[in-house]
Amino acid sequence: MTILALGINHKTASVNLREKVAFVEDKRQQALEQIRAQGLAESVVILSTCNRTELYFHQPDVPPQEDHPDNQAWRAQCTEWFENIHHLEHDELENSLYFKQNMDAARHLMSVACGLDSLILGEPQILGQVKQAYQDSEIFYQAQGETMSTNLSRLFQKTFATAKRVRSETEIGSSAVSVAYAACGLARQIFDNFDKLRFLLVGAGETIELVARYLVQHGAKNMMVANRTHVRAEMMAERVGHPMQILSLSALQLGLNQADVVISSTGSPDLLISKEMVEAAQKERRYAPMLLIDIAVPRDIDEKAGELDSVYSYSVDDLQHIIEQNLAQRQQAAEQAKEIVVEEAKDFFVWLKQQQSSNLIKHYRQNAEAIRLELLEKAMNALQQGQDSEKVLNELSYKLTNQLLHVPTQTLQSLAKDGNVKGLQRFSQALKLEA
Repeated sequence: MTILALGINHKTASVNLREKVAFVEDKRQQALEQIRAQGLAESVVILSTCNRTELYFHQPDVPPQEDHPDNQAWRAQCTEWFENIHHLEHDELENSLYFKQNMDAARHLMSVACGLDSLILGEPQILGQVKQAYQDSEIFYQAQGETMSTNLSRLFQKTFATAKRVRSETEIGSSAVSVAYAACGLARQIFDNFDKLRFLLVGAGETIELVARYLVQHGAKNMMVANRTHVRAEMMAERVGHPMQILSLSALQLGLNQADVVISSTGSPDLLISKEMVEAAQKERRYAPMLLIDIAVPRDIDEKAGELDSVYSYSVDDLQHIIEQNLAQRQQAAEQAKEIVVEEAKDFFVWLKQQQSSNLIKHYRQNAEAIRLELLEKAMNALQQGQDSEKVLNELSYKLTNQLLHVPTQTLQSLAKDGNVKGLQRFSQALKLEA
């Protein structure tokens, strides 16, 4: 059994590359179908966020030894598939992709879900995104009349429990820290007072809702929200509990013409705000300072807009400085969380080994029973044909002993050949023989 992870994140790739490998909904479905059709995995979960794209596979046919030819062949096949689905050349990804397997893959997933591998240490949003990724895969397999593999499902359930434990036993989530919070922190560094500023929020998802809440907490009063769906924007404003002017995406220019701060986070695959739109807005605003914060992947705002006079433009990667300021206060809690992750990952693999052992014993007993029944049937037929009963019983016992001892004998020979002294000693002790 092998659990493998293939990924790319903010530590290994720029936002430019990360946005190229993002799995929007249609591409996620296509990927799940291709992985199933090509037999790349028994089950897979695809996690795609602003800062990472990761796939978690359960592939029982891949040997656990990383230098095994079949393991290397699978990695090469998987890499080629990843390049093809995103229409990328090998050179573009070569230094950005990473593979992890078994214990390393389990620890990595748990660390991700706990916010230990996030751009902002300990940010809570990622757990919900991991849960959603898992649910999306579950729904896909159910639609195919299948179920996700027990081992991969168990790993994710264990991961969710680990994240809950980390939140309750450490201070990792003691304050509201997220990409949204960092965006607001950046705005506070540039503008002293929120109370007279006009804010334009683009999108109405969880991230923008968090942004809105933080802005209100820090004194923002005049807010507009532009979204594809009017009703969803209204519902978000109600949840935040602050009046907002609702705009359609077609009215973005109107919002830009009034906005001092624009914060955008949508799932759009295309740019929503061009350099020309910002330039037109600046003319309307008489070139008053404008802050653009694009926390979407792929981008919502043309990066060239930052070239304009009095326009300050930042992407997800530019939030790193604010994030680093939060690292110090979270580091001690993170160390405690890492210890929990290590403990829980080990616990998962204890369960996994027990599961594999149970399956092995079950298979061996079923095989032994099949041998017994087959030989018994032959013996009964021989007796019914009038053959000597003593001869039939001797033959039965001889063949049964030989066939049942065949696999253990081969295993012992293999242990001896490999110099596995510990395995031989355990076998000897089990037989109550001298080691």
